[in-house]
Amino acid sequence: MGTLFRRITIAVPYVWLLVLFLLPFLIVLRISVSEPVIAIPPYAPQFDLSDGLQGWSEKFSQLSLANYQWLFSDPLYTNAYLSSVRVAIISTFITLLIGFPLAYGMARAPERLRPIFLMLVILPFWTSFLIRVYAWIGILKPEGLLNQFLMWLGVINEPLQILNTDNALYIGIVYSYLPFMVLPIYSTLEKMDYSLVEAAQDLGCTQLGAFWKVTARLALPGIIAGSFLVFIPAIGEFVIPDLLGGTETLMIGKTLWSEFFNNRDWPVASAVAIILLFILVVPIVLFQNAQARSVEKSQ
Repeated sequence: MGTLFRRITIAVPYVWLLVLFLLPFLIVLRISVSEPVIAIPPYAPQFDLSDGLQGWSEKFSQLSLANYQWLFSDPLYTNAYLSSVRVAIISTFITLLIGFPLAYGMARAPERLRPIFLMLVILPFWTSFLIRVYAWIGILKPEGLLNQFLMWLGVINEPLQILNTDNALYIGIVYSYLPFMVLPIYSTLEKMDYSLVEAAQDLGCTQLGAFWKVTARLALPGIIAGSFLVFIPAIGEFVIPDLLGGTETLMIGKTLWSEFFNNRDWPVASAVAIILLFILVVPIVLFQNAQARSVEKSQ
């Protein structure tokens, strides 16, 4: 009975990945090698269950990668991928610059205040993501709260054009994903033995040197985890670029949505999604390796 229970327990995550990851991936992959047609659904399947194994082998030998060739031949998609990677890297870096001091301050705060600070970081998740992004439209638009406040202070004489720019895009992404950066770093710093910093200073390190050589290095697992947790969803973000970035913002998430719903070209859209998945596999594998090394060091 115990052996059966262990096998079932081990099988659960594999079944979960099979049903919610592998099968959807194979479906999208199947659509990506199909041909677009005017029908419902708008593609002609390359592989059909009624063909049998022999039919599948014949079609596999005649497999067409025209949709992928189209993506690499059209600069629109290449620029969208590059722009998405650029935006995700810059957003991750800004989020780290803001999130590390916040996490460090939370970790060094008195223990009775830490739950309050932790709740304040998590509090935005109690509100709909879409509502929070819409709220930034009211803040950043020319007659919004930010411009009115700056004009009241006398900092500017006329409203700034922030909405529908890259600046608004970065603000939205950093705000939305900041908790994903703060929480892993805070979790790492909270467990740190701060007597090591004092020992480094006693051995001749300056305060800044001790922070860099001790605190920053011990917080590295949290920094890596937070960076990947921000980078991975940011690269495929659709809602924030659509609402805050405007029509000129070129990101692969918007391109993917446009292919699916505007052009009704499901095969090309599926090919876009497959390539995006392979782009994300690299940071995901790096993240898993970093997590494994962190576990090995802690044991």
